[in-house]
Amino acid sequence: MTLRERIFHSPSRDGALIGVGDVVVLLIVAVMLYLGAQLALGTPAAIQGPNINLDPAALPFYALLSIGRMLIAYFLSLIFSIFYGYTAARSKSAERWLMPLLDILQSVPILSFLPVVLLSLTAILPQRTAVELAAVVLIFTSQAWNLTFSFYQSMRTIPTEYREAAAVFRFSPWLRFKQVELPFASMGLIWNSVMSWAGGWFFLMAAEIFTLGSHDFRLPGLGAYLQTAAAQGNVQALVIGIGTLTFIIVLLDQLIWQPLLAWAEHFKVSQVEDDNPTTSWFLDSLRRSGFARAVSRRVFMRLNRWLDKKLNRPPKSIPSLEAPETGKRSLLGWLILLALALGIGYGLVQAAGMLLTIPLAAWGNIATGALATLLRVVIAVGIALAWTIPVGVLIGTNPRAASILQPLVQIAASIPATALFPVLLLGLLTIPAGADIAAVLLMLLGTQWYLLFNIIAGASAIPQDLQFTSNLLRLSGWKRWKTLILPALFPYIITGLITASGGAWNASIVAEFTEFGGQISRVTGLGAEITAATAAGNYAVLLASTLTMIVLVVMINRLVWRRLYHVAEYRFRMDQ
Repeated sequence: MTLRERIFHSPSRDGALIGVGDVVVLLIVAVMLYLGAQLALGTPAAIQGPNINLDPAALPFYALLSIGRMLIAYFLSLIFSIFYGYTAARSKSAERWLMPLLDILQSVPILSFLPVVLLSLTAILPQRTAVELAAVVLIFTSQAWNLTFSFYQSMRTIPTEYREAAAVFRFSPWLRFKQVELPFASMGLIWNSVMSWAGGWFFLMAAEIFTLGSHDFRLPGLGAYLQTAAAQGNVQALVIGIGTLTFIIVLLDQLIWQPLLAWAEHFKVSQVEDDNPTTSWFLDSLRRSGFARAVSRRVFMRLNRWLDKKLNRPPKSIPSLEAPETGKRSLLGWLILLALALGIGYGLVQAAGMLLTIPLAAWGNIATGALATLLRVVIAVGIALAWTIPVGVLIGTNPRAASILQPLVQIAASIPATALFPVLLLGLLTIPAGADIAAVLLMLLGTQWYLLFNIIAGASAIPQDLQFTSNLLRLSGWKRWKTLILPALFPYIITGLITASGGAWNASIVAEFTEFGGQISRVTGLGAEITAATAAGNYAVLLASTLTMIVLVVMINRLVWRRLYHVAEYRFRMDQ
C-alpha cells in the first residue's frame, strides 16, 4: 500500500473514523459544560478582586506566586500525561475511549472553558480558593495535552527489538517502564515540557485576571501584572514585567532545561556515541559537587531502591508486546454504564433546551465565524510548518547552532504574545485588513512553538549511526531529507500538528477580540463569538460556540491527524 493509500484509507483502531467512543465522550463534555453554566448562574451578582500594584517592587513577590502556580500545574500535567498516555498505549480497549477523550479535551477552548470552571468553583467554594484552583486548572490545560500526546506517541513507536528484549528478560511492568519506556520517551517529554511552560506563560495573563460582566476575578501574580499594565496602556510597566519574565525564563533554561537535555543524551537510540552531545555547565557542576553526590546517594538512590522494592514484581508469565483485551463486563460495570447513560440523557435534554433559546441569526453568526476561524487556523499552521521544520532540524542536529538558538527560541516561546500583541495591534490597524492580519499573527505566535519543539525533539532523537550511514552514502540535499530526516521527523511533526492546530483554535479567542487602552478590535470569527458571549454573560451562545469549536477540532483530528498518526506509527517506526 502506498503512502497516499495509507493516509486516505487508514481507519482508526476501532474500525471507524468516528467511533462510539467519540460520540459518547462528546456528549459527556457537552453535559459537563451545561452543568458548569448552570452552576455559574448561582454565583454572586458582583465580585471584585484585589487591586494589582504596578510598582516594580511588587514584581519579585508576584513572580514567586506565578512560578508556584506553574509548578503545581506542571507536576499535575506530567503525572496525568504519563498515566494517561501509558494506559492508552498499553490497552486497546482503553485506547478506544481515552484517545477520543483526549482529542476532545485538547480541543476545548481554554479561555471559553475558564468561565465555566471559575464560576462553578465560586458557587461551591470560597472565592480566593476557587480563583486559585481555576488558575491552576487553566494552566494545567495549557500544559497537559502536548505532554500526553508526546508520551503516547513515544509509547506507540518504541522499537520492536526493545519491547521484545523486555519480554524475553521477563521485565515487570515497573522495570519495563523504568528501563525502556520512560527513557525512550524522555527526549520528547523534556522538549514538550519546555513547550508546556511556554504555553503556561502564554495563558498566565488570562489565568490570573479575568473579567466576566460584573464578576472581576484576579490573583496577585506576574500574569496579572502584565495584564493590568496592558489594559492601562502602561508601556513602562509592561516592559519591566516582560523583562522580569525573560530573566525567569533564562534562569529556568540554564538551571533546569539545559541540564535535563544534557542528561537525556544517555537515552538516545544509537549504536555509536554522539560526537557533539548536548552539554550543560550546571549539570557538570552538580556532577563535581560532593554535596550533590551526597544528596543523590542518600535521597534519590534510596527512593529508587524503595520504589523498586515496592513496584518491581516479576511477572508470572512472559508479558506480550500488546496488552490483552479485557474480558466480559461485570454486573457493576453495566450498572455504572446505565447510570451514566441516564445522567447523560438528562443533561442532554437540559442542554438542548438552553441551545434552543438561541436565535437563528446567532447560529448563522456562529457558522460564519467557524469558517473564518478555520481559514485563519489553516494559514497560521501552514506558515508555522514552513519555518519550523528547517529551523527545528538545524537546532536538533547542530549543537553549535543549538547553543545559540535554543535559549533564544525558549525565551521567544515563553514571552506571552498576549502581553505584546496589543501594542503591535495599534500599528497593524492602520493598514488594510490589519485586524485580520493581526489575528493570524497572534494565532501563529500561539501555535508555532508546539511544532518547533516537537521537531527539535525528533531531530535530536535521530540515531547518530543513521547519520553516519547517510554521510557514507553521500546523501545530501533533498535525498538526505527524503531518506533520513523527514521519515525520522514524521511522528513528531504529526504530534506537533495535532497540538498546534488545537493551540491555534484556542488562540483565536484572544486573537479575534482584543482590547487595549479602551480600544476594541474585533474580526469575524468563532473566537470572537466566544469572547463576546463571555463578556456579556450569554451562557447559551457560549455553550453553542464552544461545542461548535470542539466538534470542528475533533472532526479535523479524526479525519486528518489521526490517520496520519497511524501512518507514523506503522510506517515510520525507528525499527522499520
